[in-house]
This record gives sequence, C-alpha cells and structure tokens, in this order.
Amino acid sequence: MTAAVIEPADGAGARERILDLAQRYGVYAALAVLIAVATALDSDFMSVSNWRVQLFQAAPIVLVALGMALVIGTEGVDLSVGATIALAASIIPLYIGYGPVPAIALALLLGAAAGLVGGAMVAFAGVQPIVATLSLMIGLRGVAELMNGAAAKPVADATILDLGERNLAGVPLMAWIALAATGVVAYTVRRTTFGRQLVAIGDNKRASLLAGLPVRRVLVTVYVLSGVLAALAGVLIVGHGAEADPANQGLNMELSAITAVVVGGTPLSGGRVRVLGTVAGALFMQLASAVLIQHNAPTSTTQIVEAVLICLAVYVSRERGTR
Repeated sequence: MTAAVIEPADGAGARERILDLAQRYGVYAALAVLIAVATALDSDFMSVSNWRVQLFQAAPIVLVALGMALVIGTEGVDLSVGATIALAASIIPLYIGYGPVPAIALALLLGAAAGLVGGAMVAFAGVQPIVATLSLMIGLRGVAELMNGAAAKPVADATILDLGERNLAGVPLMAWIALAATGVVAYTVRRTTFGRQLVAIGDNKRASLLAGLPVRRVLVTVYVLSGVLAALAGVLIVGHGAEADPANQGLNMELSAITAVVVGGTPLSGGRVRVLGTVAGALFMQLASAVLIQHNAPTSTTQIVEAVLICLAVYVSRERGTR
C-alpha cells in the first residue's frame, strides 16, 4: 500500500514562502527602507562623517551580537554580556600601568572566564541558560563596580585610545575589528566541524547526545566565545570614551544584542545561525536609534521599537516553525 502524500494547499505554500523570505531577507529590506527614510529626512545622513559616527557606535554591538548569535544557535541565551563589558572595561585602568597588551589580555581573559562559568553552569550543572547568565549578569556588574569603586575612571593610554578612535583607510579601526570578527565567526559556523556541531545541538540536543557529539564541550565553548567578544567590545568602548564606567557601560547591551540576532533571522529556538543577518540587525538597531535621537524622540521610543521588532521576528520564526 502506497502512503498518501499530502501536499500543502497553494495558500499555505505561499504563506510559507513569504515567511521564509521575511526571515531570510526581512532585515536587509528593513535596513534599506530605514536608510531611504533617514536620507529623505536628513540630507546629511549619507555623509561620510555621519557614517563614521554610526560605525563607531555599531562596532561594539556587532561584536556582542556575534557571540550572542552563537549562543542562541545552541538554543541558549547569554544575559551576562553587558556585565562582561563592564568587567572588562573596569580592569583596563587597574592594570594599564603594566602596559596596554597585558591589560587587554587580562580583560579578554576575564571575558573568557565569565563565559566559562556560564557555560559550565549550563552544560554540566543543567541550569537553564537564562537563569545561569542572569545570575552572572548581576554578579559580574557587582564585581566591576567593586573593582572601581562604582566610579568612572579615565584612561589615557595611547594604544587603548587608538583602538577606539583611530581610522584606517577612512574607516574606524573598531569597524575593521568587527568586520574581522564577522569573517571568523561566519567561517567557523559554515566551514568547521565545531560550527556544524553547534547548529546540530541547537536543532536537537538529545539527538546530538545520542549521536556522540561533544555537546557539553561545544556549549561551554560558545559561552566562552561570547564572553571574549563581549570583553573585546568593552575594551573598544573604553578606547572610544577614554574612561571605564562600570555602572553604565554595557548597560542593556544584552537586549540590543538579542534584538539584533533575532531581527537578523536567527530563531530563538536554535538550530540556525545567520551571521550576516546578525550584523545587518545590529546596524539596523544602531541606525534606528540614531534617527530617533536626531529627531528628538524620547529614549522610551527606542525601547518600544526594539520590543516591536522582537515580537515581529519571533512571530515570523514561530509561524514558520509550525509549518
């Protein structure tokens, strides 16, 4: 007896294609519309100086969002990235006396350690990612404020300031660093065994365990990578602002990163990582925020826009996943 094959109705098929296109390319279309509207409202929007400012602001978000995309790809989430930024930033003025390289290395090492703790809680203790990283978020912010006395401290080292302010071929060095990180993450996801294991674990963790994949090792590694990228963003933020402010730097950055990842087409249910979409999502969030600020919109408006975008992206992802 031959099993009957049930073909989807034409309407359902068209809806599925629309949802698929929205998830794959919606962020690029939204970015193009936003740039067109912003250009119509402000003739200086496309100026070199304005784009340089936007790239300065977007680079740290891109770095944090790349790490967040890896974590979400495994069906996790990392709420500690904002506090990791503050922790990495706080260590710079304390150890800059030993030279910029040791201070930066220590900041990155602290980021890796924070990710290691979060990843171990998720992979070995079985703690839910949102709980594990929420506790880290609170604890790391407290440690950062404790180290600097909860006060902003100036940083005047030339190498650190160069990282945050210098231009290379007319483009901020921060943007080049974010671009290089994007290339490394994209290659890792698409071309390496680790990347394939990451996606497989996010798609079905139990099946991955039964297949003999190193699930715990991969989970710990993605949280470590997320911590290192957040710490790198913290170093760049210190260089750009010439100070370490543990109470305010990295504040709400985890929400911006999650928004960029989800808007960029990576589903919260894991099993897929859209690296370029994440970068486009981060750029969209930065430009949207800049346009609202330039037109004197209150900060709450930016938060409402972020909430609406997350709801739309999650709706598209959920509807597509149920088909």
